[in-house]
Amino acid sequence: MPRTVDSAEPTADITRAWLYRWGVAIATHRRPILVVWAAILVGCVLAYPVLEQRLGGMDFGVQGSESADVDRLLSQYFPSFGAEQDVIVFQSAITTADTPQYQAAVRQTLAAARGVAGVKDIIDPYAGSGQISPDRRVAIALIGIDGDMAQRSTVADQLQNVVSSQTGGPVAAAITGYSPVQNDSVQLQNEDVKRAEAIGVSIALVLLIFALGALAAAVVPVGVALAGLLVAVGSMLVASTVIDFDSLMMSMATMIGVGVGVDYAMFIVSRFREELGRAGVTSRRDDDNIAAAVGQSLNTAGKTILASGIIVMISLCSLLVMQAPVFRNIAVGVAIAVLSTLVVALTLLPALLAVLGPAVNRGALPKRWRPAEITDTQTTSSGWARWARLVMKRPLPFGAMTLLVLLVAAAPVLGIRYGLDMGTSALADKPSGRAAATLTANFPAGTLSPVEIVATGPDGSPLTVGQAQQVQRLIGQAARDQRVGAVLPVQESQGRQLITVVSDVAFDSAAAESLVRDLRAAAAEAATNGGPAIVIGGSTAEFVDLSDEMTSKLPLVIALVLASSMLFLMVVFRSVVLPLKAVLMNMLATGAALGLTVAVFQWGIGESVLDFTSPGFLQVYLPTVVFAVLFGLSMDYEVFLIRRMREYWDSGHDNELAVAAGLTHTARPITAAAAIMVAVFGSFVTANVLELKQIGFALAIAVAIDAVIVRLVLVPAMMRVLGQWNWWTPKLAFRAGSSHAEKP
Repeated sequence: MPRTVDSAEPTADITRAWLYRWGVAIATHRRPILVVWAAILVGCVLAYPVLEQRLGGMDFGVQGSESADVDRLLSQYFPSFGAEQDVIVFQSAITTADTPQYQAAVRQTLAAARGVAGVKDIIDPYAGSGQISPDRRVAIALIGIDGDMAQRSTVADQLQNVVSSQTGGPVAAAITGYSPVQNDSVQLQNEDVKRAEAIGVSIALVLLIFALGALAAAVVPVGVALAGLLVAVGSMLVASTVIDFDSLMMSMATMIGVGVGVDYAMFIVSRFREELGRAGVTSRRDDDNIAAAVGQSLNTAGKTILASGIIVMISLCSLLVMQAPVFRNIAVGVAIAVLSTLVVALTLLPALLAVLGPAVNRGALPKRWRPAEITDTQTTSSGWARWARLVMKRPLPFGAMTLLVLLVAAAPVLGIRYGLDMGTSALADKPSGRAAATLTANFPAGTLSPVEIVATGPDGSPLTVGQAQQVQRLIGQAARDQRVGAVLPVQESQGRQLITVVSDVAFDSAAAESLVRDLRAAAAEAATNGGPAIVIGGSTAEFVDLSDEMTSKLPLVIALVLASSMLFLMVVFRSVVLPLKAVLMNMLATGAALGLTVAVFQWGIGESVLDFTSPGFLQVYLPTVVFAVLFGLSMDYEVFLIRRMREYWDSGHDNELAVAAGLTHTARPITAAAAIMVAVFGSFVTANVLELKQIGFALAIAVAIDAVIVRLVLVPAMMRVLGQWNWWTPKLAFRAGSSHAEKP
């Protein structure tokens, strides 16, 4: 008679395991722990609005880059110019810039603007040249603001309020530029996140009810995920005293924190209910068995989520090699969210389960809709077991077909292009967006954020007469470029020159980036043989530097993620083959997800469905960030599945039985968890901000590929092909962590 899945259930004594003892201790002292957690969560709720006010725009600068050198030189030699050039746009539908009424509105507004701390030089529309539109109804004032990214964001916000309060009647005014656009983008992102949260959490709750088969069991993971998010908010508020967090970081932390929070809690709740059923617990007074069920849940599912969370944080740490705040902020913010989720799942959740006991099954669905683990049915005859055996019966055809699908999906990555779309088109209802639209309709598009050129002698010395002439020749060459709308008069200070170039193309376009690269090439040529040192800065130059930093460091990031994940998984799985297989499969799944993201957002497939206009590239930081995040998240299901298979392998050393049993007991929770993550991540596709759409889509499609194609097809196929080699470990390796080093 063949062995059944249930007969292979592990029976090893686990009372000495530290997570088991931790779970029992939490269950025993559940009431004081819940009181402490209630106080912590109240404090975190109060921290949320404070943190939201501290969130600034994204800092796309790169430390040590050429654009950073320009900022330094501007601060040193042209302090009145400011670190950033913004524009106040005046507009009237009934009068012109020549009327006393219009001029009075401009003078009054500029006088108030000069009183804002951080404002440097202001070029009056009537003092400069080319600052009044041909129809005389639009006028612009150029305004320099100073400080680092966070300080400029604050100055821009104050300016927007001052400008709005000073104008009215026939003349309207608003400020636009890099920081004003970023400020309004932050508001838009916050609105997008709140809407996406409401959609994602609602769908997740419905899916949890069907996945766990009971209303009470479904509510617990949602509550735990929200508690984890609140803890992350409190932690970020503390961290914000030393780190300037931006809105994208908060959006990603929310997205991933809620997704993994629901998943991690669901895995533990599912295992807890299974342990209650196995022990026959029907009363909340059965404290010993309830505590044992909590301990066993943490020792199995808890150990899995701990490993998964560590892998996610390891992957995120690889982003710290980037010398750019945008990558570091995301790494730190998402790591805080994942760590907070783990803390809640391993402390608050066990206490809640200990209080609930069998009440976790309240509001149960009809028996036929409940998970197999909660019923008395034999899992050997389940559909998942039959599917696993079908795949293992023909592993090569199933494996080859799956590999082909993944490779085809990943193919578009070979043609990936990077850029940075600031998303001004999405700000039509915001002051900076309206001002930007008016500005670009009446003046060169690059007026929104000009190119800044600083020329000095070698090593920053004053220019000689000959070097100054070379600079003038370069300026003349630039002025003749079709992509240049205007070159403003040269400013001089202490023998150094500042040239402001207004491009005729949008500052966040591929054409503008090409212009910056061409200017830098011409500057490098001029610098030969003792020529002037000419450096190119401004927002577009920052985008170019960020792109170069990302592409140059991407191989290192990938190597760090793969190597660290491989080493950690060798310890977790006590195997050499399984970690290698997991890494290769994750590479395929991540590549396929990025390939589909390229096809949609770069090629423009599905623009009308997803409500966006393709800029012809992906946001420059997206592939690297998504790779690091996805690689960690994908390991979630791998660890959950393989650890369950390992339990059965250790009990009987039957590879096919271990694969079938592991898949049978994990397929439903993995599928449900994946559906929940797809709902949470996919809800961000409704965002107005392009990067949120791209990130939400990439994460959602990756999780779907990983859970459906990889875990349900490729894993059992490869496990069957590799056979007992799956569990092979060198005799000298991991001796402390394994009672035996298996031979194939």
